[in-house]
Amino acid sequence: MSKINIFMIDDHPMMIEGYKSILSYNSLDVEVDVVAAHNCKEAYDRINFTTNENAFDVVFLDLSLPAYEEKNINSGEDLAYLLRDKFPNTKIIILTSHAEAFLLYDLKKKVNPEGILVKSDFSAEELLNAFETILKGEIFESKTVRESIDEILQSKDKILLDETNREIIRLLAQGVLTKNMPQYINLGISAIDKRKAQIKDYFLIKGGSDEDIVRLSKKHGLI
Repeated sequence: MSKINIFMIDDHPMMIEGYKSILSYNSLDVEVDVVAAHNCKEAYDRINFTTNENAFDVVFLDLSLPAYEEKNINSGEDLAYLLRDKFPNTKIIILTSHAEAFLLYDLKKKVNPEGILVKSDFSAEELLNAFETILKGEIFESKTVRESIDEILQSKDKILLDETNREIIRLLAQGVLTKNMPQYINLGISAIDKRKAQIKDYFLIKGGSDEDIVRLSKKHGLI
């Protein structure tokens, strides 16, 4: 029987125990050897302590975790980037309570994990199916993830997939005034105003402010 080294990162210890129990019933005749972390600091320390020789085969990663502010590691997403950089061959499975379409799209685009599952979306059987599918070298996404990403790619939401528009939203969220944005992006004021108008049209904002753009962007999981 072969052994799979698994790193589970979740701030709910009982969830980790549940995942471990489920995975032990896999049909691939593999033994699961699990280590756990419950916040960003514990995970960061474990990742940096681990060498390439004993790298994890699979990481189960929750997005919402207590931050490690000293190292600017504020979420599971930050840990995913760290893992991708240090252990490019490690398979990452993201488990999240968030179902916002843009957040799921960004995870797929930026992290490119082997698996994304919305917690309210899967049963024990599906978690085990995802694990086995990913070990076979395939990608697994739960139903909500697939439907949300497909809906974005086929709809007017493409306005907000434009990276320049997304950068304008991020700058607004940071408090950057429109008149100062040309210092950050290669656009003039008139072009920035035109793009802001497109964003407002998408959100159905009539005569609203930058604060309205930021508020609705947060609601949709854009920032």
